[in-house]
Amino acid sequence: MLKSKSRWIVPSSDHNLVKMLENELKITPLVASLLVNRGLDTVESARYFLFGTDEFHDPYLLKGMDIAVKRIREAIETQEPILIFGDYDADGVSSTAVLMITLLELGANVQFYIPNRFTEGYGPNEPAFRQAAENGINLIITVDTGISAIHEASLAKELGIDLIITDHHEPGPILPEALAIIHPKLPDSTYPFRELAGVGVAFKLAHALYGEVPEHLLEIAVIGTIADLVSLKGENRLIAKKGLEKLKVTKNIGLKAILKLAGVDPLSINEETIGFTLAPRINAVGRLKDADLAVELILTEDPEEALQLAGEMDALNKTRQAIVNSITNEAIEEVEKNYPIATNKVLVIGKEGWNAGVIGIVASRLVEKYYRPTIVLNFDPEKGVAKGSARSIAGFDLFKNLSTCRDILPHFGGHPMAAGMTLKIEDVSELRTRLNKLCEEQLTDEDLIPVTYLDEEIRLEDISLSSLDEMSQLSPFGMDNPKPKVLINNVEIANMRKIGSGQNHLKVLVNEAGTNLDGIGFGLGHLVDQISPASKISFIGELSINEWNNMRKPQIFIQDIAVDSWQLFDYRGQKRINSIAQSVPVENMKFIIFNENYLEKFNSANGYETVFIQNLEEAKAFNGYLENIVLVDFPPSKEILEGLIKGKQPARVYAYFYKESSDFFSTVPNRDHFKWFYAFLLKKGPIDLKRYGEDIAKHRGWSQETINFMSKVFSELDFVTINNGFITLNNQAQKRDLSDSRTYQSKQKQYSLERDLLFSSFQELKDWFDQVIQESVETEEAITEWI
Repeated sequence: MLKSKSRWIVPSSDHNLVKMLENELKITPLVASLLVNRGLDTVESARYFLFGTDEFHDPYLLKGMDIAVKRIREAIETQEPILIFGDYDADGVSSTAVLMITLLELGANVQFYIPNRFTEGYGPNEPAFRQAAENGINLIITVDTGISAIHEASLAKELGIDLIITDHHEPGPILPEALAIIHPKLPDSTYPFRELAGVGVAFKLAHALYGEVPEHLLEIAVIGTIADLVSLKGENRLIAKKGLEKLKVTKNIGLKAILKLAGVDPLSINEETIGFTLAPRINAVGRLKDADLAVELILTEDPEEALQLAGEMDALNKTRQAIVNSITNEAIEEVEKNYPIATNKVLVIGKEGWNAGVIGIVASRLVEKYYRPTIVLNFDPEKGVAKGSARSIAGFDLFKNLSTCRDILPHFGGHPMAAGMTLKIEDVSELRTRLNKLCEEQLTDEDLIPVTYLDEEIRLEDISLSSLDEMSQLSPFGMDNPKPKVLINNVEIANMRKIGSGQNHLKVLVNEAGTNLDGIGFGLGHLVDQISPASKISFIGELSINEWNNMRKPQIFIQDIAVDSWQLFDYRGQKRINSIAQSVPVENMKFIIFNENYLEKFNSANGYETVFIQNLEEAKAFNGYLENIVLVDFPPSKEILEGLIKGKQPARVYAYFYKESSDFFSTVPNRDHFKWFYAFLLKKGPIDLKRYGEDIAKHRGWSQETINFMSKVFSELDFVTINNGFITLNNQAQKRDLSDSRTYQSKQKQYSLERDLLFSSFQELKDWFDQVIQESVETEEAITEWI
């Protein structure tokens, strides 16, 4: 048995709907099932998703768009200075770049401003607005920010600044008093698609200003759309699909420079290029420095400047990675020491000196490790302020729950799954208490076990190159359209091994009904020691096509593995008893020893739980339910071994059966041997076994032990008398069977025990354990049913 790391949730497909999509759209069962399970269960919705139109919604469907466009055009005509106020993440940077390019191309007198994360924090702020007024700015346009700027909007009005807010973050109960708010989620919004990223809203404003879709800006809009983890359905899907195609052939000097530095082949660009290459580098600038650098990279038309800026971004990203690793280690230590998950359903931790620019990443890592809603804060003791980032789990809406704490959160904003905030250090404890209480009310213990939502359970025969090629039509993948994850259930292992320089990855070949599939599990190499090759395994992962040496074949990237039944690990023949503990994982192990002499030889000083079993009563009393049991040495009888296993349903059994010597391969005399030896004694008379026993054994090709054994059996049956080494036949002996001898019985029993347990094949031993374990399972089921 091997437990999975998370709960696997597999939907059940409506086979009639799947069949309908197969027939109507001429697609494979795999893709049809994926579509149905994602809610695209009509021919129209599935067709639109796969082959949908290239039409964007009318930007004027967004409330306030007409007011904003009119005011901006007035400013362009009069060359009135315009300030674009952005944000320092990838969405904010791309939003700023989209609107900067738009206004510059339309001839505007425009500049941008992105606040410093460390000195100003998130969003519009009073000093920045006052400075803008002093610089003669009468029109400020926010991008990817501003919906929570109640005070700043009032200040702008007081300063005589017209404020246009474009944002996509959750609006609060009170909206800023601005000239126009362009936001798809306003309470009275009738815009057909509500899930635009900040850059998506900026793109819609650009669309309205140009009077047509600005196709050349899609390569920038796609960056924020994918990086900000918004739903990749509807209009976002269109931005992503068209944007990725534009990015592959981009002429933007800055984007080309950073892609080249990162070693990206333009033709291979997909959503992962943004998620793992572009977005981290753009975000690193805002996390450690001023995000202006990233905007300037996208805007520059100087190749040398582009290379310089790209190099600086790359270096900052490497620094960011080192800082994140260091703070993550400190944060884990803080959780383990002061806020253990046993008593904290929400983790709220902070420390002076933690870089405020990367604590959002640290929060994500803690969620991944502990699966708890997490807030990570940087403390500034001089100001008495804590600034932080939060990440959540399914079922706990961060924005909604933080909204109940507005009295101690003077500044916060975000989404159900992520948020940022500022509060007094003295209120951190109160925030922790409140959120834990809310979480206690809203989430069960099961909700705090990681969940993996799967698309479907498939058979190996359903996986083909054609179905995988067709599956790519579901891309680009992201929020609400994740890369398909599938379950492959109870398949046989054809081959399994560790790979990689550190032997920390797993490679496996599985088989089902004659169909094979290769699997790779990165970071799962340790599981090789926890999976018996004879077991059937279930696993989840992402299907792909492996292209190597002009060959293409299906494979799966394995993310989690489970074994549903008990497992046998065969380590018989181990030469040294102390090497046993080095061969098996220690976690949840119980080491069973039957021979008292081996207690000293087996080193139990390393924290292993060692159980000494001397008799059947102790064996039956052993608590081994779902435990991993290591049978260190050879049991004295099958009955004791049965008592140890029966009714316990172990998870794994490691059979070492260490034995210093064995009688199995010595000559075990049969009845003909006894018959010859009796006739020999009858013919030769009394014999000195001490003197001639070895010669007799050599003559017959036996061992001295064989002669001694037969002599002892004859003695117990009163066939002979042995006195001081001399053996003499008893002529008055009554006829008796060899099995009447206790020595003979013990020898046969030991021989049979070694044959069945020590020298049987793996499958024979497995079958024996299966029978014992299955009997206990059936008995338990019968009792349960009867009760």
